[in-house]
Amino acid sequence: MTRPLRVAIVGAGPAGVYAADILTKSETPVEIDLLDRMPAPYGLIRYGVAPDHPRIKGIVSALHRVLDKPEICFLGHVDYGVDLKLDDLRRHYDAVVFATGADQDRQLDVPGVDLPHSHGAAEFVQWYDGYPEAPREWTLDGEQVAVIGAGNVALDVARVLAKQADDLLRTEIPDNVYRGLKDSRVTDVHLFARRGPAQAKFTPLELRELDHQPGVELVVHPEGFELDAASEESIRTNNQVKTVVKTLQDWALRDPRYDTPRRLHLHFLRAPVEILGSERVEGLRTEVMELTGDGGVRGTGEHETWPVQQVYRAVGYLSSPLAELPFDHGTGTIPHEGGRVLDLDGEPIPGVYTTGWVKRGPVGLIGHTKGDALETITNLLADAEALPRAEEPTSDAVLRLLDERGVAYTTWEGWGRLDAHEKALGEAQGRERVKVVPREEMVRISRGG
Repeated sequence: MTRPLRVAIVGAGPAGVYAADILTKSETPVEIDLLDRMPAPYGLIRYGVAPDHPRIKGIVSALHRVLDKPEICFLGHVDYGVDLKLDDLRRHYDAVVFATGADQDRQLDVPGVDLPHSHGAAEFVQWYDGYPEAPREWTLDGEQVAVIGAGNVALDVARVLAKQADDLLRTEIPDNVYRGLKDSRVTDVHLFARRGPAQAKFTPLELRELDHQPGVELVVHPEGFELDAASEESIRTNNQVKTVVKTLQDWALRDPRYDTPRRLHLHFLRAPVEILGSERVEGLRTEVMELTGDGGVRGTGEHETWPVQQVYRAVGYLSSPLAELPFDHGTGTIPHEGGRVLDLDGEPIPGVYTTGWVKRGPVGLIGHTKGDALETITNLLADAEALPRAEEPTSDAVLRLLDERGVAYTTWEGWGRLDAHEKALGEAQGRERVKVVPREEMVRISRGG
């Protein structure tokens, strides 16, 4: 090929940025347009991670260095399937990589799940992270709340619910989120895990964060704190499991004081079976589970009722289907082979690829998407000579098309303006940053309006 390989990556979160980074480090000359439906980059890092997460700054700095490369052009506020369709992308690029992540809640199939004040974790996360399409207001009028799940998202949700609002002022939370948390009546947050402590999906760093919150007592309830043969094997062979279980054991041995304004309770071997209430959530019914010795659990038939007024379901994320692409609704992923997107007959669609959570499901940490991207980009580069050539491969062609369609797209330079604006808002309040929430305001600032 006498010109650079033109690649569009749909999704400017970690998965998309890692894919772009690998492309730029290859021996193949490339030009990459990184498209995102949000006016700002970073995806999950900006809109899916708790604002007090200790590693956000480091990850953002790494992603920023990639997006600053001359081979990469960021185009925000561009909605795939609406502003640009698959035929548009294939006309302007030699290859397209879909890295759109997972932003929907996996459903929990129990009675009462649709009651008012029963929420998916993604809804709450998007609210406290200032996602433009999330509600601006959030009611925290119950003293007792339940969080269902045993992963890092469940920990984030539980920690934010229990935290004092003033302790989040050092973060970039929007003003409306601060006000909502300041008005919270929550005194007790109960996290329920269906399996035992050795089967929890917490990572040690995220778990330890729970025990460093002023005014919050962490209580690990010994009921359900059980280990079986499979648990012992996991502890012996997996250092992460060993650290998590040891941390939980140390906490479980402490005598509860119940002398703080708020408490965060961890309950193991408790499976939700029904959310109770008529007009709104009034309670949660759980079944006591027992370990089966092989890593599984089974119900005992014994039930408990918890008088909670809100329930947060953190049982996993799902990706959304994408226009003109096949989608496996069972797994919530795009069918693929090594990142090559497959059609309904199981054949690769020339020039169309996927990476990240929409490729493999929402499992693993952010860093795991690097290996995922490497597989996809390795196969894309192997296919490079055989790819169908773009009809309009010039760097300005897509911009002209977006202008013709009246799309108010944002750029990397525009993100610099928005970034500086948010930092200035924060400086005025003695904070590092205050996040701008409304989409139209983000676009206006980014475009210099």
